[in-house]
Amino acid sequence: MPLTGRANSRQAELRLSGNRAQLSLDIHELERGALVFRVGRYFVFPGLADVHVHLREPGFFYKETISTGTQAAARGGYTAVCAMPNLRPVPDCSETLAEEEAIIRRSAVVDVFPYGAISCEQKGQKLAAFDEMAPHVIGFSDDGVGVQDDELMRQAFREAARLDKPIAAHCEVNALLHGGCIHDGAYAKAHGLPGISSESEWRMIERDIRLLRETPCAYHVCHVSTKESVALIRAAKAEGINISCETAPHYLVLDDSMLRDDGRFKMNPPLRSPEDREALLAGILDGTIDMIATDHAPHSEEEKSGGLRNSLNGIPGLETAFPILYTRLVKPGVITLEKLITLMSVSPRTRFRIPGGLAAGDYTVFDFETPYEIDPKEFRTTGHRSPFAGETVWGRCKLTVRRGEIIWQEEDFQI
Repeated sequence: MPLTGRANSRQAELRLSGNRAQLSLDIHELERGALVFRVGRYFVFPGLADVHVHLREPGFFYKETISTGTQAAARGGYTAVCAMPNLRPVPDCSETLAEEEAIIRRSAVVDVFPYGAISCEQKGQKLAAFDEMAPHVIGFSDDGVGVQDDELMRQAFREAARLDKPIAAHCEVNALLHGGCIHDGAYAKAHGLPGISSESEWRMIERDIRLLRETPCAYHVCHVSTKESVALIRAAKAEGINISCETAPHYLVLDDSMLRDDGRFKMNPPLRSPEDREALLAGILDGTIDMIATDHAPHSEEEKSGGLRNSLNGIPGLETAFPILYTRLVKPGVITLEKLITLMSVSPRTRFRIPGGLAAGDYTVFDFETPYEIDPKEFRTTGHRSPFAGETVWGRCKLTVRRGEIIWQEEDFQI
């Protein structure tokens, strides 16, 4: 029977002692691939995994630190995140990567798997030191900037395939951006704002699919936002190309008809049209979209205070992703709870070979019975400018456990 937040007969036993937790599950249910268990009024499922976060350190600690970002992850039910490389210095060789790794070892409360850059300093001109970084990174990405040069991307595919590492692509053709700040749609036209075309995204996906026919590798499209992108990826999968993709919560529940002239609604790619949002939901339902990642990207208050035209792109997402999606998609019956957990835990771990899960002692406990209001003042991340502030949601994370150690626990949580 499809699982919702309120219907689940599988039982589990959870015991807490100090900073440790012990979970006992029915081995037969685990062997059958069960994902959700009940402990009293609470629900237990595998720790979430996010393949696309910006932890901002080293280089931009005033926006976020690995400590605050991973605390936010734990509070959101995540036990593993993959950190993008648009840092200072850019992790494009073993020496610069070592700076990030040292902070991770010192500060992280969840598992952090860094990406190495595709190009040196993310300038899109010369391939980064793939061989040096491969043993230490989850994959390679130039997230934040698309790789414009076809030959450089072809080299990246070749080297990533040789090293058996995925490429996570930020798909954006610079020549098609036209100085835009939001989607080139109804809101932009009505308010006289420069628009970002959908083609700026899907045209690069189209190019990369062509390159993958020549030089195959494990290829992953970041933050898919347009209906054309979904159609291209669906067709590529049918062709047998080794392609996967993610979208983010905000693209599934918001569109440009809901925009306000507020930095909380400024992200890249931008919120697209209602038709694009419907195509993304269809892609979730038919399996074209493999996973949901947050693209957690906090900025300072000053950087988000310039409205849609002048604010920097990016919003915090780790602490709001699951409750927003549970409230908007699971409660109305759009998808099941197990489908959501597959999108936010199982598929990311499978595609990117991220260790963890129930058998490893990585899990989270949620309360689905008590609604609450999203209040950025409660966030552990330093980025507070969320488009979901003030929204009433269901699905509050009460406990997160990594390898048996409690990394997040609400003060009032009792078994």
